[in-house]
Parts: sequence; structure tokens; C-alpha cells
Amino acid sequence: MLTQRVCTLNCLSRRSVPRLRFSQRRWAQVHDVRFLVTHQQTNNVTEKYREKLQKKAWEEGLSSVDELKTAYKEKIQAEKTKAAAPPSGPSQKQTLPFSPPPPPPSTSSNPSAPQQASSKTQSAGLKTLSSYLDITKTVDLPQQEIEYIWRLRHASNSSTLCATIPASSYNAIESTARRFPQFILPLPRPSTGAEIHFLQWAFPSPETATVLFTHLAEYKLRGEYSQPHTTVTWHTELKDAKGLVLMRGEVVGGRGVSVEEGKWLVMCLQRFYGGGGGEIRRGLVESFGRGDENFKVEDLVEEAEKIV
Repeated sequence: MLTQRVCTLNCLSRRSVPRLRFSQRRWAQVHDVRFLVTHQQTNNVTEKYREKLQKKAWEEGLSSVDELKTAYKEKIQAEKTKAAAPPSGPSQKQTLPFSPPPPPPSTSSNPSAPQQASSKTQSAGLKTLSSYLDITKTVDLPQQEIEYIWRLRHASNSSTLCATIPASSYNAIESTARRFPQFILPLPRPSTGAEIHFLQWAFPSPETATVLFTHLAEYKLRGEYSQPHTTVTWHTELKDAKGLVLMRGEVVGGRGVSVEEGKWLVMCLQRFYGGGGGEIRRGLVESFGRGDENFKVEDLVEEAEKIV
């Protein structure tokens, strides 16, 4: 009998443990540690500088530190609000796989607006057509003579690209470029097969469009800080008067691309953005610009190989 009672007590004692734990959990209290720490730090700061605060209160004609706090309550709150406010400077840009070009400038009904925009752009470092030709004299020349002068103007610089294209062809290119300002192009390499390059359009003024070519690998690594190896500028000042758009480009030496390879990239750009050779090439531009999952680099390389 004694043995059975001992066993029974042992079982009851083991069963009662969960109830005690449940009771402890039920009556447990949770304290906000952040409040306790902050409150304690505030008290510590007050006690540390109590003598100085009391002296300051006496200088202000007050009898205690509490009266000093009340007198400076609004000023203290204003300083806290000012410290918590976000900085007024420009916010940091979000990192994107491909940074979008600046938005196109808004058109103005003022006839002098293009001239003002051109002078502003030129002062910022971008050369307009007037930097190379006297537009008032050039506009009176025949189209064939303008093309000759433009090519002769850049014949002495071996790293410069230049071309003239009809206004209708440029309009088709620009229309696609404004909707899809980013694209990639393959550059044939005998050893590796094809090297991919990233291009980006921008329209800094109504009469100027620019294209920057960069190694895709470098652009992925450095983003907007990557250095382009080829820059191309399209000048449209004579588009309406002469039906002609003048193009000027420059290949930077020592960045892995020759002048002939730069010409190839510009020619591919015109074929893909202008729709030359069918709608397949322009469709690839649109597919890439929309981020279509069906876009394949193999299809891009295959179409580029067809360009002679």
C-alpha cells in the first residue's frame, strides 16, 4: 500500500507541473524595454547636468529645473522635430539594372524657345550643329553639297564617325527611340563569337539626340558610372528645311572598340530602330524595352548577322 501511494503522489506531482507553468505564463507581465532604457537614460542625463541646469534656471530668473524645462518646452520640441525631418536635398536614386534616360523636354509655342534651349545645352558642354557649321549659310546650299561639306568637316579626325540620313528615316528611328530608349547590340568577335553592348538614347534639346554605347559587362558592374566607348549625336536643325539629319560620333581610344566596330554598332542601331529588314528587328527592340521574357539574345545575334 505504501508503495502504491508513493507512485500515486509521484504521478500527481508530475501532472501538476504544466498547470503551474500555465499559471506563470498567464500572470506574466511584459515591459517595454525600450521605454525603460530611454526613460532611464533621460533621468541619467538630467541628474548628470542638474547643477548646470539649476544654475541656468537661476540665471533665467527661475527657481527650479522643472520650471526651466517648461520654459524651454516649445524650443526643445522644435529642435526634435527639425532633427527628425528628412533632408531637403535631392533623394538618392534607386539602383536599377538600366537607368532610364532623362525625359524629353516639353515643347513650347514660343518660336525662340529652341534657340534658348540650344544655347543652354551648348553652354552645358553639348555641341550643337552651329559649333560645326554656319547654319544660316548652309541652309541655302543644295543637299548634296551639305553632305559633302559635312564629311569633309570630319575627314581629318580618324576617331570620328559622321553620316547624313534622310529626315524620313530619322523620324522612324526617333519614334522608336523615344518609346524604347535602351537596347543591346552584338558586336562580332572572331574569338568569342559576339560581344554584347548596351546603348542608351537621350534627348537633351529639341534639335539634338545622343546615343551612348557601353560594354554591357561594364554597365552591369558600374551602372551610371560606366564609361561609354562610343558617343553619337544627331543634329536635326536642317531636318525641316533640307530634309536631312546630320550625325556625328566619336570612338574613345583604349576602351576596347575600334572605329570600324563603332561604325558597325551605329549601322546596327539604324537597322533595328529604323525597321530596315522587316519588323522582326524592331520587334526585338520593343520586346527588350518591355522586358519581355521571350526576348532571346540568340535571335538578336541571328538578325545582326544578316546585316551586311
